Amino acid sequence: MILILGILNMLLILFQISSGLRWVKVPFGVHKRTGIVLFFSAAFHALLAFIANYG
Repeated sequence: MILILGILNMLLILFQISSGLRWVKVPFGVHKRTGIVLFFSAAFHALLAFIANYG
């Protein structure tokens, strides 16, 4: 699960960078929503990794 979330986060980061630099043209709302999804998935990824190491 941690690995899957890590891969998902990497893909979301690449999308955010490419849409922020206008390499991929998407509406600002899409960019904003994927940023929010990235924030929560990264936080959940970090929480799971913390629990796996110290729990």
